[in-house]
Order: sequence, then structure tokens, then C-alpha cells
Amino acid sequence: MSPLRSDTSVRNAKKKRVADVPPKPSRAGRDDGKKADLAGPGIGDYAELEKILPANYQSLLTRKETQKAIFHLRRYIEDNLCKELGLIMVQVPLIVDAEAGVNDMLDRDGSRTPIQFHISNDRDKHPIEAQVVQAATKWKRVALKQFECRPGEGICTDMRAVRKDYFLDHDHSAYVDQWDWERVITSEQRHVEFLKSIVRKIWKVLVGAEKFAQEMFPALRNPGYPNLPEELTFLHAEELLAMYPDLPRKRRETAILQKYPAVFIIGIGWPLKDGYPHEMRAADYDDWITDTRDETHRDTHGLNGDILVWNHVTQRRHELSSMGIRVNAETLRQQLEMSGLLDNLKFPYHQGIVKNELPLSIGGGIGQSRTLMLLLRKAHLGEVSVTVWPKILKEMCAKKNIFVLE
Repeated sequence: MSPLRSDTSVRNAKKKRVADVPPKPSRAGRDDGKKADLAGPGIGDYAELEKILPANYQSLLTRKETQKAIFHLRRYIEDNLCKELGLIMVQVPLIVDAEAGVNDMLDRDGSRTPIQFHISNDRDKHPIEAQVVQAATKWKRVALKQFECRPGEGICTDMRAVRKDYFLDHDHSAYVDQWDWERVITSEQRHVEFLKSIVRKIWKVLVGAEKFAQEMFPALRNPGYPNLPEELTFLHAEELLAMYPDLPRKRRETAILQKYPAVFIIGIGWPLKDGYPHEMRAADYDDWITDTRDETHRDTHGLNGDILVWNHVTQRRHELSSMGIRVNAETLRQQLEMSGLLDNLKFPYHQGIVKNELPLSIGGGIGQSRTLMLLLRKAHLGEVSVTVWPKILKEMCAKKNIFVLE
């Protein structure tokens, strides 16, 4: 058994049938599949999405009940995240100055860019080049200093963002809402076990939120949709690759979730043994380069990871959170150099890290609509959030009895 895996999690995990593995593809075919799977969220094809959306779907809650549940759950999760992690709720920007370098580029390949616009202020005498945030990841670390947070203290935000380059499907939208949180840590806490201890606290909140929702609305207790397990299974991306070496990333995740319905995959961004990272990650917030072999007893890197669960409504993998211990001055330089982005060191945010002016931290984002969709047993994000969807998707959902808010 892997030293990275929780003993209790393994004992308690329900032993489901492992997903069927197709015949071994050619090396060229494997490489093409893995390259295509590195970035670019979403299914990417509406014909495929139509097959994936559940048939004979029936919401367990009415539209009015759903709205009541959303606001009660959001309050429960915010209050308990703050309690478990030592956070306070703070205001968060929707737009930021492009010159500050605090917007989230999401991936390091430049494929997903923020919406940028010119503010002509004072007849262009004092203009601002502004961007709509894609996430508050980097802003939060600056905010920790602004709010004078000490080790063990942090902030949580009700973050709203726009990601214009997403393919819009059942669990990706251009409108993004997250509980974006950040907490000050010490240099001694920059290790895998501390990361896992924080993940367990977050998982406790999510499991509690599910029980809270079912107490309010007993209809959510449905044997067709099993509850979340009490504990997560921890796996490193290298371990997952060793288990399914011929599968691309998303199919590896799908396969493992047949065995363990809730996992935290550690080490996302560093190239694995097959030469590809589990997934592309930006170079300037999560630390994915730190060597962790002393803790894992494997050739592993990275102090970050994702929480994924099996969604029993959609019958698909479902990502709830991405998080990690953040870069320090040394690992920021290393990751920027490896990514060919050393020019980014000119930005105030990056200078703040290099000069040790910003605190060491751990942080992440928990998808609000993703979480609500899961806990309220919904088939589509549009049932719990209001945003824009293409006509083809709205018509597809209507045919399948999926009510998309407008």
C-alpha cells in the first residue's frame, strides 16, 4: 500500500469495479491523448455532451427549494471553513490592474487569457488597463499582508470571476464562483503532511455540508446517490500514473474514482515519469517543483493537489477544489525558469515573493457551483448559478428535463 494513501481511507473505501481499460494503444496514440488532456477544461463537443447528460433526470428539489438550499449551504460552508482553518471573510476584487501581475493565468501555456479593458479615467490623463479576474489566487497572498495575518490566520472570499476561454458544458461555465481562501504558514509547514492535514479539514466541512443539506431537505437522501465518504484517499500523481500508465489524465482520474469515490491527487504540474505533468499549472502560485521523496519514499515532486469525487448524477469525475502550498522565493524562480516566464519577475506580486515581503502561505479555491451541484444532486451547473449558455446547450438540457436558470 502506498505511503501516501490514508490507511483508514483505504479500509473504508467501497471496493467498486475498476473501470474497464481499453486495449493498449500505440505509443503515438498514448502521447497524442496525453498531450490533448493537459489543459483546456470541458468536454469540448456538444454531440458528446448530449450522450453524457443523464437520461430520465428528475431534480430532487423544486426550483424554490433549490434556491433556499443554495443560500443555507453557502452560509454553512463559509462559516465552517473559517472555523476549521482560522479564516475571516474579506472583500475580493472583480477587476484588477493589469500592471500588478496579480491576475490568475490558470495555466502556464498562455491558452486562457483574462478579459482586459481600458478605463479612460479623467479623459485619459490617468488611465488604467484593467482585467476581470480569472481567480483571486495571487491577490489573496498580497491580501494576507494587507490584513496583517499571522501564521495560522487567513482569509476567505466569495470570489466571482470570468473565464472566457472555457468550453461551456455541464460543469464548466464562463462565470466562476469560488470560496477562494489563503492562510499564512511557516517555513517548517511546507511539507506534504501539513498539506494533507489542511485537506482533511476542508473535507470535514464538505461532508458536514452534505449532512446539513439532507437535514433541511430529506428528499436529498436518495439511495441512488450515495453520500460522500467520511475520509478522502490520498494519492500522488506519480502513483496514479503507475497504476494506469496508458491512460491520459482524465481517464486515470475516472478509473481511480471507481475504486475510491473521493481522492486528493498530490503533485500537479511537475512532469511525471512519462514526461507529462498530470495537468498544467501556473508557475507563480502553487509549489509543484519541491522534491518530496523524503516524505513519500518515491521520486515525487509538488506540494499541491486537487480534490475529486465521483458524481453519481452525471456518472463522471467531478473536481471540487484545487489548492496547495504556495511558492517561496526559491521555487518561484525555479518554476518561472522551467516555464520560460522569468520576465514575470518584473511584476510587483513576484517581486514581493522574491524579496520575502509577502508571507508564506497555503491556499486554494473551492468551486461554489460545483459543490452545490454535487450536494443538491443536480445534473448541470446552470441549475444552481445564473450565467450565459449557448442555445444548443439550453435546448439539450430542456429535452432532458434539466432546468437551466436564466
